[in-house]
Amino acid sequence: MTDVELDTATPARRRVGVLIGVAALVYAADVISKVVVVATLRETVPVRVVGPLLRLDYIRNPGAAFSLGADGYTVVFTLIAAAVIVAILRLARTLASRRWAVALGLLLGGALGNLTDRIVRSPGPLRGWVVDFIQLPHWPVFNLADSAICCAGALMVLLTVLGVRPDGHVERRTRGVQAPGSGEAEAVR
Repeated sequence: MTDVELDTATPARRRVGVLIGVAALVYAADVISKVVVVATLRETVPVRVVGPLLRLDYIRNPGAAFSLGADGYTVVFTLIAAAVIVAILRLARTLASRRWAVALGLLLGGALGNLTDRIVRSPGPLRGWVVDFIQLPHWPVFNLADSAICCAGALMVLLTVLGVRPDGHVERRTRGVQAPGSGEAEAVR
């Protein structure tokens, strides 16, 4: 049996400003990069940037990140993105961890970037195809929003493994011993 100790020294300050700031930066970078790509590149005509390591290859993706899924699922991906955005905004009310604010800001900005494409791009509202343009060797074409979403996922997994919760508490695992002055410990089975 393992005990979980909650670190109550973390101030219960909301980090909504950090979340919104990171999301706004990611969203702006994603939208601006896509506007530039659509205005300057031709579809499926790659441009080498760093030899064989990095190409810009403008494609329109009806699926999910990294071209997963197909055209028939575009509405589903739109609804999932909208649900993720709503969930993040609801969680923001209790957010007290700066690290979680950064992770959720990355996720929110990325989800908004790709959702914007799905709403405003052809073939039509809620069915629009996402602009992808970054090509690495042996990797599907992606965009800045996809990168932010993946970084957010990795950061959330790391924070979870480290025991950092969105509400600012940190779980410290001990072996049946409660640290002095730590308050009550929760049992985990």
